[in-house]
Amino acid sequence: MSGRTVDISTRDGVADAYLAEPNGQSGSRPGVLFIMDAFGLRPRIDQMVDRIAAHGFVVLAPNVLYRAGRASNAAVPDLEDPAQRDPFFARLRPSMEELTPERMVSDGAAYLDYLGGVASAPFAITGYCMGGRVGWRIAAAYPERIAALAGFHAGGLVTEEPDSPHLGAGELSAELYFGHADNDQSMTPENRAQLESALDEAGVIYRSELYEGAAHGYTMSDTAAYDEAAAERHFTALFALLDRALTG
Repeated sequence: MSGRTVDISTRDGVADAYLAEPNGQSGSRPGVLFIMDAFGLRPRIDQMVDRIAAHGFVVLAPNVLYRAGRASNAAVPDLEDPAQRDPFFARLRPSMEELTPERMVSDGAAYLDYLGGVASAPFAITGYCMGGRVGWRIAAAYPERIAALAGFHAGGLVTEEPDSPHLGAGELSAELYFGHADNDQSMTPENRAQLESALDEAGVIYRSELYEGAAHGYTMSDTAAYDEAAAERHFTALFALLDRALTG
């Protein structure tokens, strides 16, 4: 497995990204778009991408907040310390709010085009926290290119806004998997019920599971929310989806 930083040209600039390929080989390998959480590209994300790549996939993890600067220029604090994490997150919030649905879709096209140059289509998307919402937008905009979508401790999939992601469930053609965090204010039991109702009505093939006792952010080993058992469960579910959707 080999990993490196690459640059992706988008409509609004250049997004840095981490790319990992199994055994350094590309082309014939299925591609996975990995959408990070709000804390950005960092060693934990590299570790997760490398593990997915070692399973036999070409994995691309773009810095979706590239408009605020390259990931290498951002000093990520100790995310287990609330005194450091909370101010850092507050500084990130404006960049998150600037990532509109239109920009998610535009950037998504550039990410998929780049992935198409190093991997075989159709692709899968796996997203974490806000990455689940970004991944949904991309999968809904390019259904012919996405065979699978996974979201883990994803938030904001159901909102009161007229363009809430769940209202566009009918635009999806991918097989979906959701591993919901427990007691997650960004994805409440009521939100989960609304999401599942929308997917049922749209006839989407999906699986939606609650990871009981696992907090929002449970996959991220560099945060206080990390739950090793839940993180391993996530990898098991993700690999099953990828194997089924991308390799048959």
